[in-house]
Amino acid sequence: MFAAFALTACSSASGPELRASNPLIYVSSRRAASDVFNCLEDRLPSVSTSKMGNTSELVVGPNAWLVTLTPSQYGSTVKVQKSAGDYGRLPEPEMRFNIARCTT
Repeated sequence: MFAAFALTACSSASGPELRASNPLIYVSSRRAASDVFNCLEDRLPSVSTSKMGNTSELVVGPNAWLVTLTPSQYGSTVKVQKSAGDYGRLPEPEMRFNIARCTT
């Protein structure tokens, strides 16, 4: 159900730099991007959303986490990037749990 996890630390706090950072989590899911989006939107705190073409983004907290959802031929691809700043409302283990819950 998921193809790969990339475990790389990020070092950015601004929106454009956060988007350019290496993914902390990178997952392929058989679920449609819209289903994953709705699931995550319900579970994550302080979410703002945007859509660019067929790609959807969820920004959690003050640019703390960026979740990018892209439809694929077999479901969707989920990329999660994290800023270097601390956002105590959503620790990494909880983010990983929510991603796993919503992509399977």
